[in-house]
Amino acid sequence: MLQPGQIAPNFSCVDADMEFVKLADYKGLANVVLYFYKRDSAPSCLQENIEFSDLAADFAALDTVLFGVSRDDCLSHAAFRDQHGINIRLLADKDAVVCHKYCILHDRIIDGVSRKSALRSTFIIDKQGIVRHALYDVASKGHAQQVLALVKQL
Repeated sequence: MLQPGQIAPNFSCVDADMEFVKLADYKGLANVVLYFYKRDSAPSCLQENIEFSDLAADFAALDTVLFGVSRDDCLSHAAFRDQHGINIRLLADKDAVVCHKYCILHDRIIDGVSRKSALRSTFIIDKQGIVRHALYDVASKGHAQQVLALVKQL
C-alpha cells in the first residue's frame, strides 16, 4: 500500500473523451485528487461521483484537479458522465495498470472464483507529486466532503 510521503506513481491513461491524462503534467501546477471506484453502474459509485462533481468548483478554487478512475472503458465512462451530469474527468484503466501502481486491487470471491476487485480508495497528491493522504477502503457517502477538508489543509 502507498503511504503518505511517498512519490505518487506516475501514470498515463485515457479519459472518457479518449484524451490522454498524465499525472506528470500536473506537477508544479496543481494538487491532484485521484479516487478509484468499482464501476460506473454501481449506485454507491454514482453517489461518490456526484458528490465529487458537486464540489468540483471548491476543489478548483484550491488548485486541485479531480480524477475518477475505474476499470470501465471510455465508452462506459462517457455514457455514465453524460447520463448523470458528472463534470469530473473519468479515467479508463481497463487493464488495471493504474490500479496496480496504486495498490488498490484485492482478491474477492465471486461465484466461487477468486477475482481482483478495486478497493474504493482516494489519493491526495500535492503539487510536488507527493502522496499526502492515502485513503483505502473508504465509504462513498460523504467522502468527497472529507477529501475537500483534507485538501484545505495542504
